[in-house]
Amino acid sequence: MRTRVVTRLVVGLLATGLAVSACGGRQTTSPSDDGGDAAACEAGSGRMTIATGNSTGVYYVLGGGLAQLIGDQTDITATAAETGASVQNIQQLVAGDYDLAFSLADTAADATQGAGAFDEAQPVSALGRIYPNYTQVVVRADAGITSIEDMAGKTISTGSPNSGTEVIAHRLLEAAGLDPASDVQAQRLDLTKTVDGMKDGSIDGLVWSGGLPTAAMTDLFTSLGDDIAFVDITPLLPALQEINPVYSEGEIPAETYGTNAAVPTIVVPNVLMVRDDLDDGTACALTKLVYDNVEALTSVHAAAADIDVSVATEIDPIPLHPGAEQALDELE
Repeated sequence: MRTRVVTRLVVGLLATGLAVSACGGRQTTSPSDDGGDAAACEAGSGRMTIATGNSTGVYYVLGGGLAQLIGDQTDITATAAETGASVQNIQQLVAGDYDLAFSLADTAADATQGAGAFDEAQPVSALGRIYPNYTQVVVRADAGITSIEDMAGKTISTGSPNSGTEVIAHRLLEAAGLDPASDVQAQRLDLTKTVDGMKDGSIDGLVWSGGLPTAAMTDLFTSLGDDIAFVDITPLLPALQEINPVYSEGEIPAETYGTNAAVPTIVVPNVLMVRDDLDDGTACALTKLVYDNVEALTSVHAAAADIDVSVATEIDPIPLHPGAEQALDELE
């Protein structure tokens, strides 16, 4: 049995009235009574922490909703933690600080292959593919930026340190022939500080990877209106697909942030990650919980409406946890 030392507790109230507890450090979980027999598909008991992302992003909101579902429908008490997102989430998942983690699929693929920010393959696997993240590149209208190449010499927020946003931001800059460390004045800021910088003019542009809509981005467009604009990054899609095939083209509907037209962009799926040593029964039960409760999660955040069990296994090259595989087989 693993023992955790609680290092912090942050409580946020979601618009849906769900209380979200955020905590780092180790906690206690126990496998299901059957000793981890996958055939039972039953969750264990104890406590579980979920690594999410910035407090103004979708991960954090949905993580709170998922924690509530787990607490209501299993014998596990779950809490959701605000984090820097994908890379940090997987690093701390492996370290035992968290039990379940949201991650972008490109970062998760790097983790399981020992690429990118990971020196070696990490002992993690997925419960399945959930909703997609949309790469949202927004600039001040007076910054003179109409492409990623134009970001040379500009002050650009590339996202929180060790986040999936930072991974994508660096790949976009590199695909455009820019060095993130020297060709732009990169600011490694969370989304709240990024939006503040865009409003006061200290930041020329930002890269954000998140579900639709992201509350902080809604605030930005409401506050600045025509003083900001999206940048079309799809010309760089082929270069990103050479790095990882999970990238695809999508669009941000005009009604999302009140723009004049839909915005073409690059999309990457999100996945729920666990350590390989999570017992099969709990992994199976948690997987069923997610895909059986899409409507409830959508009431927490609209992005969850895109969770689709029919594509849950489309996560190559990320391995699927055996317990999740059993659950998805039974849900088909």
